[in-house]
Amino acid sequence: MGIQQTARGRRPAVAVALVASAALMVSGCGGNSDKGTKSQSSATKSSSTKSTGSSTQDSSPPTPEPTATLAQIKGGQGITVTINSATRDTGGFVTVSGTLTNNGQSVFNALGWRGQEVAVQKSGSSLAGATLVDEAGKKRYYVLRDTEGLCLCTMGLTLISPGETRPIFAQFPAPPKSTTEVDFQLPTMPPAKITISEG
Repeated sequence: MGIQQTARGRRPAVAVALVASAALMVSGCGGNSDKGTKSQSSATKSSSTKSTGSSTQDSSPPTPEPTATLAQIKGGQGITVTINSATRDTGGFVTVSGTLTNNGQSVFNALGWRGQEVAVQKSGSSLAGATLVDEAGKKRYYVLRDTEGLCLCTMGLTLISPGETRPIFAQFPAPPKSTTEVDFQLPTMPPAKITISEG
């Protein structure tokens, strides 16, 4: 009995452990390429969802439909704002998306678009001063803000060169579902009537 018998008794246990490890390694490596693709696809969907949500650090807006134009607003210095979509989301907000184009001769900074409210000054050159006006309901909706007081909108709208186009967006509290048309207003620019679609 002694050492030799104990060593023999351990051999089957070691062999079973090695076989189990090999089986796990094979199942981990083989035949699950679909699963990897699915998780990769989910990660992509998840990251794209985050980029269209209320992230304040990422000022990149949701990509608007390039063919749809709800309104085009022309202001001073050759600045044109094109609104491509105004979508009501299930979370209770409306996301307005579009583009800003500098058709002028000089560099443009959107500092005047942040509005006069002290609370939004930290958003800098942004769409923080934008509003949606529901004339029928006699209500004005301001851009939403995060817990740090930064607008849920495009920020960093500085040094926009002549001929340059940048994507823009702003999120607002959603008017009642019965309200489908509102005025989009931006400081220093004329108002524009836009239609809200369901997301």
